[in-house]
Amino acid sequence: MTVLSAGLLLYRRNGSGPLDVWIAHMGGPFWARKDVHAWSIPKGEYTDDEDPLAAAKREFTEEIGAPPPAAKYVGLGMFRQPSGKRLTIYAGESDFEPEGIFSNTFPLEWPKGSGRIQEFPEIDRAQWFSEPEARTKLVVGQLPILDALIRHLG
Repeated sequence: MTVLSAGLLLYRRNGSGPLDVWIAHMGGPFWARKDVHAWSIPKGEYTDDEDPLAAAKREFTEEIGAPPPAAKYVGLGMFRQPSGKRLTIYAGESDFEPEGIFSNTFPLEWPKGSGRIQEFPEIDRAQWFSEPEARTKLVVGQLPILDALIRHLG
């Protein structure tokens, strides 16, 4: 069974400089000390009978702790991830600046094998990066999304 996920990629233009994108660092102990290829577009799973854009907005709110900004969201397409998950991404232009990041959490046995369940944030921080820098931050499977955004913007 294919897992479906949807997300929002916010971007802003900096005059003649590189484009900026809003991405989030994944939470939990596995990602805690990683930075290179440890960031993601805010996203989450949805079901076949759910509108992907509505799911993307819901997941953004859950992971960032603030609703997505009002923007004209355009579909960039569906991207197959190395895990087999199919990720539908919408892009919107905004100067989004939340007061803080307040992510939902997930339970995880940690340390592994301890029998102790702890709660960890799905996202532990999020911020703007230039598009070239975002290429070193995003998980590798999401890099084609940046290419799609650049093609969309011409």
